[in-house]
Amino acid sequence: MVFSSLTFLYAYLPIVLAVYFAVPLRWRNLVLLIVSLFFYGWGEPVYVLIMIASIIINWLFGKGISAYRDKDRKRAGKLLAVCMVFNLLLLGFFKYFDFFAENLNALGLHFIHPLHLGLPIGISFYTFQTMSYPIDLYRHDTDPQKSLVSFGAYVCMFPQLIAGPIVRYTDIAKQLNSRTITAEGFSEGILRFMTGLAKKVLLANSVGQVYESIAALSVSQQSALTAWLGAICYTFQIYYDFSGYSDMAIGLGRMLGFDFLENFNYPYISRSITEFWRRWHMSLSFWFRDYVYIPLGGNRLGMRRQIFNIMVVWLLTGFWHGASWNFVLWGVFYGIVLIMEKVFLLRHLSKAPSVVCHIYTMVLVILNWVIFANTDISRGFSFIGLMFGSNGQLANGYTLFYLRDHIILLLAALVACTPSARARLSSLNIRSGRVLAPVLTVVLLIICTAFIVDASYNPFLYFRF
Repeated sequence: MVFSSLTFLYAYLPIVLAVYFAVPLRWRNLVLLIVSLFFYGWGEPVYVLIMIASIIINWLFGKGISAYRDKDRKRAGKLLAVCMVFNLLLLGFFKYFDFFAENLNALGLHFIHPLHLGLPIGISFYTFQTMSYPIDLYRHDTDPQKSLVSFGAYVCMFPQLIAGPIVRYTDIAKQLNSRTITAEGFSEGILRFMTGLAKKVLLANSVGQVYESIAALSVSQQSALTAWLGAICYTFQIYYDFSGYSDMAIGLGRMLGFDFLENFNYPYISRSITEFWRRWHMSLSFWFRDYVYIPLGGNRLGMRRQIFNIMVVWLLTGFWHGASWNFVLWGVFYGIVLIMEKVFLLRHLSKAPSVVCHIYTMVLVILNWVIFANTDISRGFSFIGLMFGSNGQLANGYTLFYLRDHIILLLAALVACTPSARARLSSLNIRSGRVLAPVLTVVLLIICTAFIVDASYNPFLYFRF
């Protein structure tokens, strides 16, 4: 089940909210746990058992770590290590076993064979969430959760279960035990959810169809500008697809009384790759910073060690996104660029005109999204070659066709990824006496519903991670 479906919008969500607010406060975590397991099991009933096992095991390890962290630090450390091995083996088995088996077979080593198991949806996200809990307990950053039900509700909370944002236990520990839901907060959650739904249904799906159409053209039909147009459309698609989901998750959290941290902060206005990764998928960046980069030594052990730490983080970041070499290459590319910026590029960028810095950043981002989009690396590089005129055409009839038919969509996507769009909407809402928000919510719901009913293209890119 996805948020941008009629089943979720008109059946699951209304029923969940009705039951959630009908029960006493002390039962709401149990309701949240049950409906979240149902939500997950809707598409993967077998893998619900894996999620339940992960919840129970991490909760039990958490109890052990909290019991020994003061009186026997060494034993607590051993429990933490075993817990981390369990989580990584769980993630590694389902996500990476076939990848390693296929690569070993390609090298002529046939002692293991791919199992072709389905990937549990959202396993990368909820595994990172469960890992943060015992680590923070060991560090004394949080107190143990006494209730298995409340811990289970944290792990599999349906708003952020499938694709984040990655919510660390410390972020919502107090809210799990006590939270207040106000009419204002609930209405803000509805508007935030509808904003995300519109980004997903109206923008991500629309530009995604344009990208798919351009990517399907033969080499003889392509031109450099057409290929750039396709890459730009994918750049918009993945932003509105993922940030739209994050907006919906944050909005749903607000409706239920939780405050999730922001996951995107207008990354396409960045003037360096360093700034871009402070704005894009922030919950993942913060997770790797706090649980990998800093424990490795961060920037405290000299430049050589810092470069090593950055490359480790970005190798893992790429690999986290998927068991395919294009994701590894994508992560390594960013690692190299970030190191270059750290060593010398940022000094020069700080002196360059803002427009130059922005062009530099977006060209690198767009090119790397092409690598990200193509699990077949050779196909990705071929597409990049087309962007730089490998077939000898700057523009052709297809370029004019796509620009003529989609120029308004592209301009809307361009404007909506800047802070000015939200600022103007907020200003208009204040001037109109706050009556615009409910009107806008209803209008967006009607339009999005019409698009969903009529749509044959409604993917969600981050489901595969």
